[in-house]
Amino acid sequence: FRVCLLDPLSDQSLAGVVPKTDCFGNLIDRVFNTYSLMHTYQTVEFVNQKHTEWNGCNHTRMGMMDAIMSLDQLVDESDPDVDFPNSFHAFQTAEGIRQEHPDKEWFQLVGLIHDVGKIMALWDEPQWAVVGDTFPVGCKFQNSIVFRNNTFLKNPDDNNPKYNTEFGIYEPNCGLDNVLMSWGHDEYLYRVMKFNKCLIPEEGLYMIRFHSFYPWHSHGDYMHLCNDKDLKMLPWVKEFNKFDLYTKTTDLPDVNNLKVYYRSLIDKYCPGVLQW
Repeated sequence: FRVCLLDPLSDQSLAGVVPKTDCFGNLIDRVFNTYSLMHTYQTVEFVNQKHTEWNGCNHTRMGMMDAIMSLDQLVDESDPDVDFPNSFHAFQTAEGIRQEHPDKEWFQLVGLIHDVGKIMALWDEPQWAVVGDTFPVGCKFQNSIVFRNNTFLKNPDDNNPKYNTEFGIYEPNCGLDNVLMSWGHDEYLYRVMKFNKCLIPEEGLYMIRFHSFYPWHSHGDYMHLCNDKDLKMLPWVKEFNKFDLYTKTTDLPDVNNLKVYYRSLIDKYCPGVLQW
């Protein structure tokens, strides 16, 4: 969730308040509804069901550039910042990274592909199970989760003593690899990358898997679940977030001119036809 690009969710400003529609324009109703559904239905049982459904990558076969361009059909219902298709944001993010990190091709590619998991929404997955900020299930929902105080009221896990304590089903410092995250495009694309044995380094895979985990990388929550590897990777996720968040503008890139360069990166790190 991004607040007008100027204030990326201060800890208390949105946790328990439904913003007025005239604060953000007509997108806020759509945003709040998406998060309300997400926070009602994202449970341990639901997330495990989605892993079973999607982790086999047996839905289609498609090259990465085709997947990126298919996002032209999608407008993210959780994002109040901009109201244009996600493929433009992909190239904006990649170009922002390319300017500051010209020597890190894998980083640029992560910028390009990081939201491609949203393709699930084009295959009839509801947007509340695809887009938006992510959070762990199976333990206490922390206050830094957007709209925390008024959108989890009907989530059964919030009232389940097995799941609603600080650690829930997890051991201290178990590592995020062992934590069940709310289901969405981050986790799905991470699974696609692993399934297809793509050559993106671990830092890039962390960016893909946790870039929407704002309660962690932007608010410092859930550190009690992190191990040394997570803490080592956190600065990379924070660095990525600068480009994910602050490259969203209505100044749209010339996608056709950029495709040749980015196809070369795709051919290097995740070539050919991938299974999704």
